[in-house]
Formats: sequence, structure tokens, C-alpha cells
Amino acid sequence: MAVIVSEAEQARCAGKAALAQALVRARERTLRLFAAYQAALGPALRVPCTPELNLPLWELGHIGWFADWWIARNPQRGLGTQADPLAPRAAARQAARGVDADALYNSSTVPHDRRWQLELPDAEAVRADLAQSLADTLALLAQAPEDDAGLYFFRLALFHEDMHAEAAVYMAQTLGFDPLDATAPPTTMANTAAPAQPQTLRIAATPWTLGRSGPGFAFDNELGAHTVPVAAFEIDARAVSWARFLPFVAAGGYAQRRYWSEAGWAWLQDRAAAQPGSASGTEPWRHPRHLRQSIHGGWERQRGGAWQALDLAAPACHLTAFEAQAWCAWAGRRLPSEAEWEVAASHPDLQWGEVWEWTASAFAPFPGFQPHPYVDYSRPWFDGRPVLKGASHATAPRMRHPQYRNFFTPERNDILAGFRSVVGQASAQNTLNQPR
Repeated sequence: MAVIVSEAEQARCAGKAALAQALVRARERTLRLFAAYQAALGPALRVPCTPELNLPLWELGHIGWFADWWIARNPQRGLGTQADPLAPRAAARQAARGVDADALYNSSTVPHDRRWQLELPDAEAVRADLAQSLADTLALLAQAPEDDAGLYFFRLALFHEDMHAEAAVYMAQTLGFDPLDATAPPTTMANTAAPAQPQTLRIAATPWTLGRSGPGFAFDNELGAHTVPVAAFEIDARAVSWARFLPFVAAGGYAQRRYWSEAGWAWLQDRAAAQPGSASGTEPWRHPRHLRQSIHGGWERQRGGAWQALDLAAPACHLTAFEAQAWCAWAGRRLPSEAEWEVAASHPDLQWGEVWEWTASAFAPFPGFQPHPYVDYSRPWFDGRPVLKGASHATAPRMRHPQYRNFFTPERNDILAGFRSVVGQASAQNTLNQPR
């Protein structure tokens, strides 16, 4: 794969000065988003205990804890990926207040639902901890060796905070308010569409190298570069828009079993049973989340708690992988594989970065996979869930990298996900369960 010149690639290879600036900017975004949550939810900051949400106070404390655990408290931080994840740590900074931060914020040992039962420090204490954590991080960064091993955990903490910032944006949508997050739109990586951009692209057969090698930061699931054959295919130049998706809805696609995979149909029936006014569970869920038809027959989208006229040219968003598969079955197309998506992303006329895009590839380890010290980042999730590629409007520009592998379970429609479609012989690698 050719060298990618972009903000995302530069961030992965960033030196100490650039990293320090990025860490400060990431923390500023975190605090702005948290302030928006306080304004919307009030001082209690309580949210329902659902799989889609986390407690805002827990999120904030976890971000600081994560940086401390891997940097300030990590005696082997200079070893990078060779560090022992179980090396004894110094006491957490909160210990002086009688708070066991590890028992509160370690996502590997504190189950999701348990977080609602914890006595968390208040917002003022957590913000003070964050300020001290960032100061320690920057001081240690100034002393760190300026090589990939010495900077590994600083880069990891930066990208981890970026991920949580994006989660704060889509969780706000679930909760019904707009966090007014001003993330910059994609530039270099997601090529701006020219006026005469084609609607589809023909991609010739080619070998393609999946996986990252060479200098700079990589997530463990990206390593293991290997070449795969990719047959010729045709792919949408842009993610499928609402104008293309809604005819499937109008044609009764949500009520027709033939378009849905077994798992997708089961998800649809579960959604129907949970629909208000559908206690019998016999009425199917008939359209995507956050959409409704207006009294005039047009479509509206809920955003930030308000209903707005739907922009039909915008990419369809808040879709499950099941809905993406069903639309493809209805349209006589399919989802691209991870390799096809990467090949297409290297084409100058392919536009990406508006929504995360479901692929037909299962999230699986590349050859020779070895977990990095943060062992729970990838390894527990090699369970058949799909890979998503690309980025969304809430993704920090430095996270918008074509080799990045996002991964969520296929029923998730709270995330900023859509899809693009392909025509051509499907690859056999890591293919998900498709409609019958």
C-alpha cells in the first residue's frame, strides 16, 4: 500500500511536540462535550442503563484512569508493545481521597451494568484528576524516548480519548440532545466530491495487502500484513444516500423476509415487539431509527431532540448491518469486503468519511496476531461481528485512517454507521451471514 500522507498518518508517527499539542486538544474536546452533557442532563448526570450508553461521569473518570494506568503508573511505559500489562502499578492518584480508581474505572474488570451501582466521585473531583493526569502525561512525554516504543502509550492514550469523544457525540443523539461538537470535516483522507464525480467506480482485479507494517503506531488488530487477491468489482463512489435507501422502505422491505438474514430477521422481530403501540409484536419495524414520516408524507430525521426535514442526498445513517444487508439483497448488490473497501478507498474519486461503513468481513485476527499490552482492545471481540471502515463526522481527523478497523455488533444503530454497495464476485474471506 502506498504511503498515506494525511493527518491520520502523521498522528501515528507524531513526535513529542505534535503529540503534546494533540493531547491538549483532545482533552479540550473531552471537557467541552462533558459540559454539554451537564447542561443537557443536569448535575445528576444520570442516564438509563442500556448497552448503548455509559454514565458520563464514568466515561470522564475512565479517560483519566486509562492515561494514568498506561503512562504515569506504568513502570514499563518505555517498552511500548513489549511492556508487561500486569507489571505492578503505583497507587492511583485518587487513593489519597480513599478512592479505589482501579475498582471504578478499569473497563476490563468492571462490567458495563455494574457501573450504574458504583459511588463515583463528583464532576469537580474528576475534572481535577483529569487536569493532574494531563500534567503528568505531558511531563513524562517530555522525558520519553522519541521512538515508537517510547511514544507508544502516549499515542494509545490519545486515540483512546478520541474514541470516547466520538462515543459522547452519538450517545448524545441517543439521549436526545445535540452536544454542538465542532469536529472538523474530513479533508485529505475523505476526498472531496468533484461536481462530475461518477456514481459508481469500476475497480480492476488486483492483489491487495491488508494490515499495517513499518514505522509508527498501529493497533494490534491491524498488524500482520498479508496479501489477498481481490477480483474486479463495481462499487458506489459514495455511501448509499437516503434517496437510494428509502425506496426499499417504501417497497415494504422491512416486512419481506426474503431480504433479511436469519439474524437480521430475528433482530427485526425483536424490534417490532419493543415498538410502542405494538404489544402483540406482529407489526414489523418499518423504517430506520431516528426517522419518521411527516404529516405531509415526507421524511424527517430526529437530531438533537428536534425533528428536521431529511436531506435525501445525505448518506443513510444509524443503520444496522442487518439493514445494510437487506437493502443490498433488495437492490441486487452486496456489501464490500474489508479488502475491497481499502482498494476502493485508494481511488481518487471515492468519497468516504461521512459515516462509518459496514463491510461483509468479520472482525478477525490477521496472521500472526499478538495482543498488545491493552489485551482487551481486540482479542475478546473476535466473535464474528463485522468490520466497519471509514469515519464519521464525529471522528477526530487523526483517527480517519483507511487501515483502521472499527468493530461493533451488527444490531447497533446508535453509532454513526451506513454503508456502500458492490456488484461483482464476492470474496470468500471472512464473509458474514448474508440473506438467503
